[in-house]
Amino acid sequence: MGLAFLLFGATALVPQQNSSIQAAVDAAKPGDVVLVSAGEYQGPVRLRSGVTLRSEGDDARGRLGLLRAEKTTIRGGVEMAKDACLDGFTVTDVGKYDEKVWRHDYETRGQEQSHEPIGAPGLAGVAVAADCIVRGNIVHHVGYTGIAVTGGSPKIIGNVCFRNMGGGIGSMRGATPLIEGNLCYENLFAGIGCDASSPLIKGNECRDNVRAGIGVSDGSSPRVVGNRCAGNRRAGIGIRSGPSTRPVVEDNDCLDNGMAGIGVEEGARPVLAGNRIVGNRLVGIGVSGSSSAVITGNRIARTGGAPPLVAVLPGSYASLVGNTFEGGGVAGVLVRGEADVRDNRFVRTGASAGRAVWAQPGSKVTHGANAVEGWKESVSASPGAVVTEVVPAPLPPAR
Repeated sequence: MGLAFLLFGATALVPQQNSSIQAAVDAAKPGDVVLVSAGEYQGPVRLRSGVTLRSEGDDARGRLGLLRAEKTTIRGGVEMAKDACLDGFTVTDVGKYDEKVWRHDYETRGQEQSHEPIGAPGLAGVAVAADCIVRGNIVHHVGYTGIAVTGGSPKIIGNVCFRNMGGGIGSMRGATPLIEGNLCYENLFAGIGCDASSPLIKGNECRDNVRAGIGVSDGSSPRVVGNRCAGNRRAGIGIRSGPSTRPVVEDNDCLDNGMAGIGVEEGARPVLAGNRIVGNRLVGIGVSGSSSAVITGNRIARTGGAPPLVAVLPGSYASLVGNTFEGGGVAGVLVRGEADVRDNRFVRTGASAGRAVWAQPGSKVTHGANAVEGWKESVSASPGAVVTEVVPAPLPPAR
């Protein structure tokens, strides 16, 4: 596709040979490169199939991202095309950025935001609807999503997206992009969001966003692997909107977020495996709203605080197998719905108190083979709770 033509296509220079980026793109053929010198240029720019648009310079790092991206700006946005490549630009001044709204929502942790899908129509900083490459760009102060993917299987790699009025990067409408190695921070919604799409979200850093670091909703089934979600105002990873929302979330770091490390709600059905969920303000993992979660092989920890490390709320179910729970709170696992809690390790730090597993009224809990250190009670059953201990069958005698 686009990058494969770099060895064979012609190179057009802006502004030396062309008065504008768009003029150079319009004259280019598939496989050509439009090479842009440092400066500010007016968009919007509409790429053509197979054309690479690249800023001049090497891949030296600057303050935010690529140094050449910091020096080369397109104001007004970019629309991608099939097999095109956008490489190393700042893209800004698309739609209306509202600092007052951003500041209010940041301070209130997004509690007053409307419950809209990220797939709502809007004018993106970089609009992607086909297989292409968006690499090494800085997209900020856009009145909608920074980079919006609405089709195809494009590669969204190594970009920086911040202070946008939607998500930093959004995948929607059945798209299946690779979203890898991006930095998304201080966006009004999620750092990376997917709505009715199933991307591979790999190795990104999402911090200080108003909603989740990574948001998964409305029938999305992405693989979310190896990301770092820290300091977001709500959840590190938020998963919601129905039983067809079935992400696999593995090997991520969810650290010091303002609410949950991972929040599961509205009937979602995720698998959460091998994540490190540490220091979040409220629960490490919360399962609510008739959701069902498989929670296995995670480390869930917090020093101090009253909330439980995991909460399974009424109408919801969780299978918790092979996890490590470290720290304090009223419980390691608090259950108001249903839970199967087996083969986990519970380690209480500080004074001995609380319950490793607390089954509250109306709950159903099956447990067995958990290792418990330092908690006041291994399992506590409130009146009205149904608690069943499963004892492994003895091994047959040796012959």
